[in-house]
Amino acid sequence: MYDKTLVIEGLRNIEDSLIHILNRTSWIKVAGDFFDSPSGIDMLDITAIRLMAIGEEIKKIDKRSGGELLLQYPEIEWKNIIGFRDFIAHAYFRIDAAVVFDTLQNNLTPLLSTIQQMIADLEL
Repeated sequence: MYDKTLVIEGLRNIEDSLIHILNRTSWIKVAGDFFDSPSGIDMLDITAIRLMAIGEEIKKIDKRSGGELLLQYPEIEWKNIIGFRDFIAHAYFRIDAAVVFDTLQNNLTPLLSTIQQMIADLEL
């Protein structure tokens, strides 16, 4: 068995970051919005760093749970999130705003829902 308190703490960190990203990027309507202004470029940077932190926290949660927890939520492509974290960390200057935008539009809300479900399940 693993330390649920540490895992829940990590999940809450992810939840906070996802909410932060979703709230702060609500004005981004197309990928080009990241480059249309200095605030757009800053938002791309902030979003990338938060996504990297989320991927890192997922790696920690997987390790802390002995690989058990993430398997219970197969609707999320956990390995892709971790891979994206690795890409951001090691190839930061090649980040594609279109990929970040696609992630914002298609992946963050389902991930947030799953993270919140995981927290609820662990707190039972």
